[in-house]
Order: sequence, then C-alpha cells, then structure tokens
Amino acid sequence: MKLIAPNLYSMGVQHTSAVVQLHLNSFQGFFLSFLGPSFLTIYYAALCKASEGIAIVYCNDNGIPAGFVVGSSNPRGFYSRLLKREWLRFAIASVGAMVRKPNIIVRLARAVSHPGNNPVGEDVAGLFSVGVQPDFQGCGIGKQLISAFLEEAAKRGCRRVFLTTDRDNNDAVNIFYQRCGFAIERQYETPEGRRMNEYWISINDEMNKV
Repeated sequence: MKLIAPNLYSMGVQHTSAVVQLHLNSFQGFFLSFLGPSFLTIYYAALCKASEGIAIVYCNDNGIPAGFVVGSSNPRGFYSRLLKREWLRFAIASVGAMVRKPNIIVRLARAVSHPGNNPVGEDVAGLFSVGVQPDFQGCGIGKQLISAFLEEAAKRGCRRVFLTTDRDNNDAVNIFYQRCGFAIERQYETPEGRRMNEYWISINDEMNKV
C-alpha cells in the first residue's frame, strides 16, 4: 500500500470490501449498484490491479477507507479490456441481477460497449467515480482525492482528464466538479433517457493553480 499524501493511499485489494460499501452508499439506485456487491467486488479488485487503472483511497485514522476515486489512463475500451480478463467472474456475479430484472442484459451489453466511444490516447485519462462517506463530506476529502487522481494521471503522461455525470437532480455533484476545475464540453442523453454532462480538465493548467 503506497502512501500518496497524508491519509491518501493507492487502492489495494484489501480495501475492496470497504470501497464497495462506499459505492453502494454513494450511488444508490445506479446501474452498477443494482448489479450488487459481488459484481462490484470483482470490478474494484480488477480495476486496482489493472496496469492502466488509477485507484486511490482516503483512509481515516483507523486505516479504514472513508473515500475513494477510480479511473484509468487511455480509457477507450477500458471496460472491454477488463471484461476480456474477468468475463466469467463478471457473468457469474451478474446472474442474480439478471434474474431479478432480465431486461438489464441489454443494458449490461451497452454499458460494456459504450466506453469504447471514450476518448483514446496515452495522454487522456477517464475519471469513473468518486465517493466519500457521508460523515466525512464537507471536509475537503473529495477535492483531495480529485487532486491526487490528477497528479497520478500526470505522472503517467496524461494531459487531460474527462468524466461524465448526470445533468438533472445532481446540482451538488456538478458544482463540486466545476469547483475542482472541470468544465462542461458536451451534453448528451443516454438510451435510457438520462441527460448527462461530459466534463474535461487540462491537468497542466490545474497543476499550475496549486
């Protein structure tokens, strides 16, 4: 476990169960949460072991994760590459969700293929999700995690980072990303009808502000 800054560490497999619980608390009602803790456990463990993965946790004074941020460099097709490595385990972990709601099969296939439309290149990174335990929110932890993510992406030669988030009923999150220096470059609607904001940030410009 590599110390990045006070209380910030590179995410290891030992953090997976705590990060899964953070995800479930932070993203209630979202698609990945519906797939369940078994799926999320495989997802986060695989992501933090992937060579292109960027995964960082904020641990409280007892060493328990109270926040996390994950993403990857060269994000185009990242999920497809991840699926090729872990397809059988993901399939087994998805069975329960598919039994509860069979029509998610189409959604799952689309979720795997859609990131193939993500920007490509060694100089680009994608930030996939960031979450902070409720009783730690408002303490600047989210911004610390974002800054650490940008620094790690810069070390890997990335010059820009993008992310997507819901446009509607999501004001606090959108304001947070804007305060971190991200700017909306594109808005679109998913096949499910979710209106999304696509944010980008230049790492060099942001690092110069620090």
